Amino acid sequence: MAHDDKSLIVMKFGGTSVGSAERMENVASLIKEHSRQAGVVVVVSAMGGVTDMLIRAATEASRGNREAWRDVRQELARRHREAADKTLSPAEQALVLPRLAEQMINFENLCSGFSLVREVTPRAMDTLSSLGEVMSATLLAAILRSMGCPAEAVDATEVIVTDEKFGNASPLFEESVEKTTSRLLPLVERGQIPVVTGFRGATRDGLCTTLGRGGSDYSATLVGAALKADEIWIWTDVDGVMTADPRLVPNAQIIPEISYQEAIELSFFGAKVLHPKTIQPVVKRGIPVWIKNTFNPSCAGTKIVPSCTRNGRPGLKAVTSVSKTQLITLSGRNTLTFAHLAAKAFDALGLEGVETLMVTQSSADNVLCFAVHQADLARVKAHLEQVFELELLHDQRASIEIMPHVAIVVAIGENMKGTPGIAGRAFSALGRKGINIIAIAQGASEISISFAVKASEVKDAVQAIHEEFQL
Repeated sequence: MAHDDKSLIVMKFGGTSVGSAERMENVASLIKEHSRQAGVVVVVSAMGGVTDMLIRAATEASRGNREAWRDVRQELARRHREAADKTLSPAEQALVLPRLAEQMINFENLCSGFSLVREVTPRAMDTLSSLGEVMSATLLAAILRSMGCPAEAVDATEVIVTDEKFGNASPLFEESVEKTTSRLLPLVERGQIPVVTGFRGATRDGLCTTLGRGGSDYSATLVGAALKADEIWIWTDVDGVMTADPRLVPNAQIIPEISYQEAIELSFFGAKVLHPKTIQPVVKRGIPVWIKNTFNPSCAGTKIVPSCTRNGRPGLKAVTSVSKTQLITLSGRNTLTFAHLAAKAFDALGLEGVETLMVTQSSADNVLCFAVHQADLARVKAHLEQVFELELLHDQRASIEIMPHVAIVVAIGENMKGTPGIAGRAFSALGRKGINIIAIAQGASEISISFAVKASEVKDAVQAIHEEFQL
């Protein structure tokens, strides 16, 4: 959407990018610089560490621990006050300090309530856990104004409409588009910079919700898609999307360009750069998303585009891994058909809302094998035991085996499609290092191949594949 023929960019800044007064000033300078060439809408996270502090305060309050949440209150007030003192003109301070004080009163009222009833409802937790975004948006808008950039803090509860699933709400896209355009476009057209709170939204009735942990990236692409922005820039503390986790592969490189599909696969399998749902809103609109480093703004970063198949070289783009996983093997013996076994198992997983990281099957032996996050194991196991109770009682009919300490290694690349020999090369590379592959899965989309290996061998496995394909 062109505004006076200027392009429109949505910029999102993560918690580390706005972690202190200096960092906020640095961010404001970046915004100011880019706002000369383009219309800018900003989406901002809470200051680094603040969301965790708020969640901790709520938990302690619900245990009746007054001391603990009072300490958090002091620390929050101090951090935001300090940032205001260091960055704002006296006129801006007079405007902003009462607003920050108001948020601290909200915080106190919520925590006092939790202490009284000794519980935190998901709905109240959403209001409390997203106060950090309200405070950082208030501050950043004021810093921009102090630098001579007209800016206004906007609470996302005014623009993003969600369902009522507190703690992990899903946006209602059409309604959000309507509210976002009517609230933000007039500001942009007047040459102002809206600074929108990430992470938050609201139900149709105006109750505050959150989009799940790390949801500010998602907020940015929702706002960008709603405004039909030309580009979305996600500013974080890394140079871009890497060919592998640099902690496992010290010589990992930045990938200059990846496709939506590759980015979704990478974020699902644990690459920390993006929230898994981030790409969804921009797919229809085909808006490019950039990953850039606030602390190294001259680095080009990674561009995420609809597709890279045309110009990419065949083969792999990146290798990622998920280390804390467990492998569950269900055997149906001869009494249960494979379809029946799978239907019951996935129904159980669906009811628990658990994501499987990889699935393999052997229909002849009636065996289904899948990997889940270690954190989900207890729930999954209990549910499966319940669902297969009768079959398990008759030992010969079904069994559940669990293999702990497993890691999933995933090789990803849109251009693996139709390129022969990739799986073979990957297996040979692992074989040469003496790494045993426990299970293998490849989707029909051919965009990724997953291997289960022993958790202790994950580093060697990732390195072996990275070297084999010279990423």
